[in-house]
Amino acid sequence: MGNPYWLEDEAPPRAGVRRDGHVDVAVVGGGVTGCAAALRLAEGGLSVRLHEQRAIAEGASGRNGGFALRGGATRYDVARETYGHERAAAYWRWTEDALERLETLAGDALRRPGSYRLAADEEEREAIRSEYEALREDGIAAEWLDEVPGGAAGRFHGAISHPGDGSIQPARFVRRLAARAAEAGADLREHDRVADVEALDADHVVVATDGYGHGLVAELADLIWPTRGQVIVSEPLDRVLYDRPHYARQGFDYWQQLPDRRVVLGGFRDVSIMDELTDVEETTETIQTALESFLGELVGGTPHVTHRWAGIFGLTQDMLPLVGRVPGRDRLWVAAGYSGHGNVLGFACGELVADAILGRGSPQLELLDPARFL
Repeated sequence: MGNPYWLEDEAPPRAGVRRDGHVDVAVVGGGVTGCAAALRLAEGGLSVRLHEQRAIAEGASGRNGGFALRGGATRYDVARETYGHERAAAYWRWTEDALERLETLAGDALRRPGSYRLAADEEEREAIRSEYEALREDGIAAEWLDEVPGGAAGRFHGAISHPGDGSIQPARFVRRLAARAAEAGADLREHDRVADVEALDADHVVVATDGYGHGLVAELADLIWPTRGQVIVSEPLDRVLYDRPHYARQGFDYWQQLPDRRVVLGGFRDVSIMDELTDVEETTETIQTALESFLGELVGGTPHVTHRWAGIFGLTQDMLPLVGRVPGRDRLWVAAGYSGHGNVLGFACGELVADAILGRGSPQLELLDPARFL
């Protein structure tokens, strides 16, 4: 029951590449960020060796809710106030572009039915209505729904419909990224734990562990907070209730129904929020009970739960990732801290850090620079 549903897919074959000794870049972490970075770097002509302590995609990339959303963890109207209007708009457009690129690599691992951001009460309705108006002011595609269709009908107080958002089989996608990276010449080493980044024989080292590997880089230990997310999956239902990813209560509750009619439901960490600020990857009775109770409400019954798991993601103080060179460590780079939005942001930031190493600039590097906290 602790094995994520996503990891039951058979991994595609990969080219066997071995790069012993010195390499241009060593990547720590075999999730979406590490594999995206390895692919970009190898295609850019650099020698790359990736180290993953488990197997590819077995960390957060195989343990999330399977959402592929544009934007970030902060509501768009709040982002405009916090980061500035132009930066917020550019950041959103950057994630849209990343999702388009992700689609070209994902194949049948990605569907793009859109998503619903739901208001659980009148207070949240007012908040997401402000977000909707800000999105529309800036020409970003969004629709307002007073009534939510499908299984959510009558349960919520309005919603933003986000066209173009997606549902992803995250492990399938990341394993395909890994296969492409190996084909491009990257050496991907599974079950190869890194205890000391300074011991890696490379010109550059990229730490791409998000909420895992806490303490691997001392300067980042207080900047990226490991946080646990818990998920359950139901048996296939006899009907389709939810045709796209749904999320409510500022993202604390999120669910979708898969093509085989299973419901994947995650969240409720605010039920025991201090306990969930941890890197211990295990489920808890308190949150699992809350998830099962809400699942019953969503489907109007008590379906059997076939899978349950926990995964770790990284939160940051301003809800923006950290991407770039670690201050004071010339050869050390980081791409992490996606605050629960790692499927798209992790892919985008893996490419971004790789581009920085390859000498390709981007305005996002200034916004996401780890030096903003140091």
